[in-house]
Amino acid sequence: MDVKISPAKSGTPYGVLFGVIMILEFVVMYVIGMKSLVNSSFGIIVNLANYLVLPILFIFLGCNQYKQKVNNGFISLSECLKTGISITVLAAVIYAAFNVIFNLIFPDFVNEMLDITKSEMISKNPQMTAKELEMGLSMVKKFMNPFIVFPVTIVMYALIGLIYSLIIGAIVKNEKP
Repeated sequence: MDVKISPAKSGTPYGVLFGVIMILEFVVMYVIGMKSLVNSSFGIIVNLANYLVLPILFIFLGCNQYKQKVNNGFISLSECLKTGISITVLAAVIYAAFNVIFNLIFPDFVNEMLDITKSEMISKNPQMTAKELEMGLSMVKKFMNPFIVFPVTIVMYALIGLIYSLIIGAIVKNEKP
């Protein structure tokens, strides 16, 4: 009996790997020191990797693997969408879960990030009033809440996966005749 593997299931290893890589990047940045890396070239490279390079790479690899090894050289645009979105959503769930657990284990991390944000806000806009500064910091603190971080991360990476999957799907698709 021939078992059909779904496009989403075939992308699972790539989603897990993508999530683990994002966690490792976070841990490295935390160990090295966030204050020195926030606006450095390393921080920019990590952001480019997480939002541009890695999603495109893993979606492409996942779609290509499904096309070559599972579906006999054929893949439709909808199968690319299923593969790509499942990869990015799975990575986002893994990363967001880690982030929530990390913040529970190290509650001082949120305060460290607020201090970094405060110093950056003051250095970029020295004329900022105390009220404006407090409003900005309260918004940042709201978005560090685990009940906000978890769903926002998933939705953000789902949209990233949708956009990149459409582009990659248009390139690699090969419909069955």
